[in-house]
Amino acid sequence: MTAALHPRVEAGAILFARYAFPPNRLGHCGPEASDTIREYILAARSDGGLVALERRFEGAYPYLKLIAGANAIADPFDRRVVEAYWIGNACLDHVGQSAFYKSLVERFRPRMGSRAFHWLSAQIAEGARPHHNFHVFDVYLKAGLHRDPHADVSLAHLDQCRISWGKIVTVAGPELVVRRRPLVLRQGRLWLDPPQEVRVRWHGGAAAPGENVSLHWDWACEVLRLAALRALVRETAASLENANLII
Repeated sequence: MTAALHPRVEAGAILFARYAFPPNRLGHCGPEASDTIREYILAARSDGGLVALERRFEGAYPYLKLIAGANAIADPFDRRVVEAYWIGNACLDHVGQSAFYKSLVERFRPRMGSRAFHWLSAQIAEGARPHHNFHVFDVYLKAGLHRDPHADVSLAHLDQCRISWGKIVTVAGPELVVRRRPLVLRQGRLWLDPPQEVRVRWHGGAAAPGENVSLHWDWACEVLRLAALRALVRETAASLENANLII
């Protein structure tokens, strides 16, 4: 029998699943297990089987281990750690530059040229943090961790891969219409344009017009409380600023 997970780990594993499912479903990262992961999401439960699958997300899991270690949190799937990586919270403040650099060396130096790795590691001095949007804007184009090495990389791809946010306009069963700011490239710099209405899928649960949700690919992941929304806006702005230093 699988041992019961600590409540924070159980909640964190489900939260991780909600963010990891959309790209996994498309074949971009993690094991080929999207149907199983979605079953866990719909059941709103987690166990050792889900955690074992999530450890195989080689893009995200090392960041969780880095954040957990820096905060003396025993399990990388503790909800505080998972939220720090996908959304942002105070746990990121405790990740030191040397530990972050060591992690980048271990993961990416073997697969990158020295010039590309020097550029990547220099982002730490500019304030880069181990957030998913750092991985999208700074790591992804240089090293990438797609399951499909031939996946097309484009501005639209980056826009969908980053964690963004949108305000719900209407709820239509398993879909939401939200107002979301798209990523654009203008005069050689990445910007967020004014909001546009888009339709996204939703795993279900309580959601109402006027609430904000986090978005990954064409899915809404969760309803965001105000503090989480502010953290995501802040981390996104910082990641874009770093990316624009070298575009």
